[in-house]
Amino acid sequence: MNSFQYIALALCTVSIFGGSNAQLSATFYDSTCPNVSSVARGILAQARQTDVRIGAKIIRLHFHDCMVNGCDASLLLDDADGIDSEKDEPPNTTIDGYSVLDDIKTAVENVCPGVVSCADIVALAAQISVSLDGGPTNPWKVQFGRRDSTTANSTGTIAIPSPFDDFATVRRKFTDVGLDATDMVALSGAHTIGKARCLTFNQRFDSNDSSAPMDPTFREELIQACTTGETLVDFDPTTPNGFDNNYYTNLQNKRGLLTTDQFLFSTNGSDTIPIVNQFASSQSDFFDNFGQSMVKLGNISPLTGNNGQIRADCKRVNLPIISGQMTYILSAWK
Repeated sequence: MNSFQYIALALCTVSIFGGSNAQLSATFYDSTCPNVSSVARGILAQARQTDVRIGAKIIRLHFHDCMVNGCDASLLLDDADGIDSEKDEPPNTTIDGYSVLDDIKTAVENVCPGVVSCADIVALAAQISVSLDGGPTNPWKVQFGRRDSTTANSTGTIAIPSPFDDFATVRRKFTDVGLDATDMVALSGAHTIGKARCLTFNQRFDSNDSSAPMDPTFREELIQACTTGETLVDFDPTTPNGFDNNYYTNLQNKRGLLTTDQFLFSTNGSDTIPIVNQFASSQSDFFDNFGQSMVKLGNISPLTGNNGQIRADCKRVNLPIISGQMTYILSAWK
């Protein structure tokens, strides 16, 4: 038996006898890759020195990935035979942060080859980013054990909330994946960091929408800032790079940047209003609920057990190794 056949057979044996109904666990890598968090943190801390927005980019990427077929790293896949990348669809064309995730994957592969999935790296990177941007040191315990998809779902990106959606549509998109009103308000709080392009909100300058009113002074500031539709503006001009609860105070003052931000507080009779008030008055409540909602987000339809694979390269699925009549996947073979 040659070396390729031996390795393939070994992997097949693991696949046959491994559990197919494994659950996510915070201790999943304790014995197989105990340093994964410290490795990822080092890469992200270095990246933040040259790009202070990297945290916001990673959190957004994680959200967009999980909203389409669950948290399976399908968003990371490039176009290939049989794969229409989700990256090229309108909700994702401005997604960034892929190269940093690739750097983390490479560093992790160097110490734990073929062990940690790209999907778990994305979830971990989002948690670390909150900490590096001024949130709590350990904002929530990341649940591990996800596996990576072998395909993408470009048409499924319609499930991602758009800044142009109305309140009912955004609410439905959250509900469709098992997220409730508290989750919607808490996860929207990620907009305490990062920026948005003017074209995603400049339609509000001439709008009289009572569900998303805008403070007149804030409107004038934005009009002056938005020289083009591609101009980037801070979600929170007060502490633009700090993960805090100022986002909710902004909503109370009619200074939410996107329509989908402001209507959380200004939709008459909505059950989201008291949640905004709660988070505006208590940063610790926001941090606690954000962490809980991020765990729920990360638990959306994960691939576990024998489903999916552990990609060696997050941008592409593993190549099959053919032996006789059977196909085996070699995830860590270089």
